[in-house]
Amino acid sequence: MDIKNVTCIETNKKKFSIRKIHDKKMLKKYKIASKIDNLRIIENAIDNITAEIGISQDYYGKILIGTLEAVNNAIIHGNKSVENRFVNVDLKIADADLEVTVTDQGDGFKPSEVPDPTRPENIEALNGRGIFLMSKLADDIKFNEKGNEVTLIFKNVRA
Repeated sequence: MDIKNVTCIETNKKKFSIRKIHDKKMLKKYKIASKIDNLRIIENAIDNITAEIGISQDYYGKILIGTLEAVNNAIIHGNKSVENRFVNVDLKIADADLEVTVTDQGDGFKPSEVPDPTRPENIEALNGRGIFLMSKLADDIKFNEKGNEVTLIFKNVRA
C-alpha cells in the first residue's frame, strides 16, 4: 500500500488522522467524546470530504443524515452519553464508494431485536427509527457481531 500523505492533527483533545492512498482511496479517522455537541465535528468532516472528493449532491444528504444518526445512536444508546467513553468514526473512500464505520464502547445490541418502526403498534413511538432510517439512506448496512459497530456503505457517490 503506497501512502502519499499522512497527516495527524490533535486539537482540543480530539484526534484526527488523514491518510490519502493513491488518488482514489482515502481513510479519515475521528475519535470523539460521547457528547451530542461533538456531532458538529462529524458534520464538518462530511462537509469536508464532500468538497475534497466531489461527492454528488444527490448523496450528500443521505451520507450526512445516516452518519449523524449512527453517531448519535453510538453516543446515546451505545455509550449512554458517558463523556469519558469515545466514538470512533472512519470514513473510507475506495474508488467511487464511501464506507462510514461508527464504533462505540458500549455493550452492543442485536439489530434483529429492534422493533419495526413501520408496524402500527410502533408508529407513534418517540424512538426506534434510527436503524430503519440508516438502512433506507445507505446502499448497505452492516453490524459487527457484538452490535457496537455499524458500517454504512454508499455506492457511486462521486459526482
